[in-house]
Amino acid sequence: MDINAVLKRAMEYIGREKDAGFRGEVEELVRKEDWKELEDRFYRNLEFGTGGLRGIIGGGYNRMNSLVVKSATQGLAAYFKKTFPDKDREGKLSAVIAFDSRHYSAEFAEASALIFAANGIKTWLFSSLRPTPELSFAIRKLGCDTGIVVTASHNPSTYNGYKAYWNDGSQVIPPHDIGIIREVEAVKDIFEMDRQEALNEGLLRIIDKEIDEPYQAMVKSRLFRPDLIKAKAQEVKIVYTPLHGTGAFHVEKALGDLGLKVITVPEQREGNGDFPTVVFPNPEEAPALKMAIDLGKKEKADVVMATDPDADRFGIAVPEKPGSDTYVLVTGNQMGVLLADYIFLSLRETGKLPANAAMINTVVTTGMQAKVAEYYGAACIECLTGFKWIADIWRKCEKGEIDKTIVFGTEESYGYLVENEVRDKDGISAAALTAEMTLYWRSRGKGLLDRLNELYHICGYWQEMGISKYFQGPEGPGVMKGIMDNYRKNPPETLGGLAVTRVRDIKNGVDGLPPSDVLQFYLEDGTIVSARPSGTEPKIKFYATSCTKVSGDLEKARAEAARKLEAITKDIRSVIGD
Repeated sequence: MDINAVLKRAMEYIGREKDAGFRGEVEELVRKEDWKELEDRFYRNLEFGTGGLRGIIGGGYNRMNSLVVKSATQGLAAYFKKTFPDKDREGKLSAVIAFDSRHYSAEFAEASALIFAANGIKTWLFSSLRPTPELSFAIRKLGCDTGIVVTASHNPSTYNGYKAYWNDGSQVIPPHDIGIIREVEAVKDIFEMDRQEALNEGLLRIIDKEIDEPYQAMVKSRLFRPDLIKAKAQEVKIVYTPLHGTGAFHVEKALGDLGLKVITVPEQREGNGDFPTVVFPNPEEAPALKMAIDLGKKEKADVVMATDPDADRFGIAVPEKPGSDTYVLVTGNQMGVLLADYIFLSLRETGKLPANAAMINTVVTTGMQAKVAEYYGAACIECLTGFKWIADIWRKCEKGEIDKTIVFGTEESYGYLVENEVRDKDGISAAALTAEMTLYWRSRGKGLLDRLNELYHICGYWQEMGISKYFQGPEGPGVMKGIMDNYRKNPPETLGGLAVTRVRDIKNGVDGLPPSDVLQFYLEDGTIVSARPSGTEPKIKFYATSCTKVSGDLEKARAEAARKLEAITKDIRSVIGD
């Protein structure tokens, strides 16, 4: 992008941005003639990906700031007004907005609410930070047409983001996301309203407990064995961290009401957009759980739990053996296996397992979950990466378009949905169900790892690996496209010494899946290797899921799986670099 084009866009932004801080950043860059930084901020506009908008906070069209958020909301409002013209004419369009603990989250949320109000859309705004799953719940509870949660999920503190939702509580999918993008790109005038005026006219309403209490009741209602919890709750000790995010209020309240003892990491309990004790506030990252595990060792906890800042992701660590000071991190794939097993088992034991029961997972999630579903006579339906696609399948099943009754949805990146009332991953409900699951297996003399090992003997030993490579700056998208193009033109004959027997390219849609920039390589031993650029970050991601037969010796199977995945990783690294 040449300097004149960059400067033109920068000056346009300066003229439109009302926030003095964001505007000043760009003015200073122009004054210093910092063309490299300006190019990064203006070579593109932030786009809706698998999770909506997400980017580094700062001035510029390629940053998260007041103007970008307001433009997105104006475009969203315009799209809903055009999509539901009768409701618009009758003044019946409505929205609900939540936000997390990140910098500018509250400001972006209120700005969005006042733009909706100015467009005649009645808006409920949470009084303080709330988790993403509660926002999804609120859309359905209030009967809203749309919703927004301001969050960048598990990204570092320099990021913020914006997730847009449809009227069923799920994130926006095609064709609506494309339609919204077009409306956003066409925005010239942004309509805003004064806060007090919006309140006076009934176009803005502040909410909290009227949603909090039903949401907590719902979380508790999804448990299978309340009598077991009532009788045995004091036998399980839980250490929990919200990683400076939104989860503490609901996890402490919901689990506490059940009589469970929850010890929250005090240094990480309160919301703090700096995330001062972690680099990445992500339960997928081992360092993020260090303080919780240290406290777990001190308290001799039976399970250590963590949610990310908007409490949609959930992770755990458990003692290697009862009473051990060594805690083992349970991966997202393993957690999905354990929850699927427990849900199917519990439904069967209580006589409530539907004849057409099914779970949903994504194309990059472990193949072991399908084996668990099969073990219980159920199905496992695959979908694209991103929880909005899990919600889409769930919706189709409810409408009778697919003859299955969904009981669980999960993805490898620590996302789980165990209830019908929410249409996004829910770390709060997952925490409650995991507490019950821990108690259940404890009542049978087992830990979660013991049950996982039993499932390995039933389903084979499955192990997964993931590789992420970031490509920052204007050249990043081109580099990632080049990698994907090269894999398409010259697919590898082998990966890790194993022959590639099939290539599945989902770019144009295949096997009932919508189009997505995903390549999958099927190896001779059943291993599947997937490649996809991220929809929300400048990185390309590789996944592998591999099964090794267990012939009595589980450790031998572990070693063989590790060897295969190490060899595959080496081949991928030779293409993308370290």
